[in-house]
Amino acid sequence: MNEFDPAFSALVSERLESIEARLLDAARADTPFVTEAASHIISAGGKRFRPLLVVLASQLLPGAASDRIDRAAIVMELTHVASLYHDDVMDEAAVRRSVDSANARWDNTVAILVGDYLFSRASSTVATLGTEYVALQAETFARLVQGQIAETRGPLPGVDRLQHYLDVVADKTGSLIAASARFGGMVCGASDEILDALGRYGEQIGVVFQLSDDIIDIASDTSGKTPGTDLREGVLTLPTLMVAASEDPGDARLRDLVSRPLTDEAEVAEALALLRAHPLLQEARDEVGRRAEAARAELDPLPDGVAKDALAALCDQVVSRSI
Repeated sequence: MNEFDPAFSALVSERLESIEARLLDAARADTPFVTEAASHIISAGGKRFRPLLVVLASQLLPGAASDRIDRAAIVMELTHVASLYHDDVMDEAAVRRSVDSANARWDNTVAILVGDYLFSRASSTVATLGTEYVALQAETFARLVQGQIAETRGPLPGVDRLQHYLDVVADKTGSLIAASARFGGMVCGASDEILDALGRYGEQIGVVFQLSDDIIDIASDTSGKTPGTDLREGVLTLPTLMVAASEDPGDARLRDLVSRPLTDEAEVAEALALLRAHPLLQEARDEVGRRAEAARAELDPLPDGVAKDALAALCDQVVSRSI
């Protein structure tokens, strides 16, 4: 937020610092062990993209109470972190945010129960905001679960694999980011028209956020993440699904590589080299850019001002991650 008005940037930073401290308070339990396990992923840090959206959207209109902004953001981040505990169990992940995942450090049962505990903490917090917040969180949680089930089952016969993937991303990632933007608008008393626009914007920018991660996993050596993680796990993402759909005979070797988990590091390196040189990677980037512009267009009904400008700037920032 440094490129914006210093007072606005200071306000956003102040709220995010407050939210960070209160997240750890919200994860505190009656026993030291549960507190430690529930704080494990929170303490490891993260982008806090969802709290940021709550804060930015809350500034579209004057008068949002700081405490309500914080509580709304905490609900969104706790829901997100809780889902990560469950995701790691299903994915058998060993690492989360550069630390041991909860299931690796303890076991699957602890990880699942701690995820449930954090969901309960999110629920008790959202109840202090009002029934309309409770309803939106419940609807969002339902979409998260349905998206996870759809991902686990895979596409049904006859369903396009890329469209299935985009639907899963919308449910698993877009829905919670959309709810975050709406929560911020609700806190400042925005009209239904603005709330709907924020929801559409949030869903689009959420999908863009995930798709840009897909590209980073292939294209970036400077992101701090090990390239090719999805290839090693056999996870099909936007670029590899585009390759899988290719009928070009010249893509036969690459189609074979992306069709299975790669345990040989030489094959990982080969797949990365082929993907980075492939025109479809630029097509994937173009799709990310198109969706980011669609997200920006959803901001048109919002009142002009620094908060709207900051939300628009996120569209550029999310795209620039994948370039």
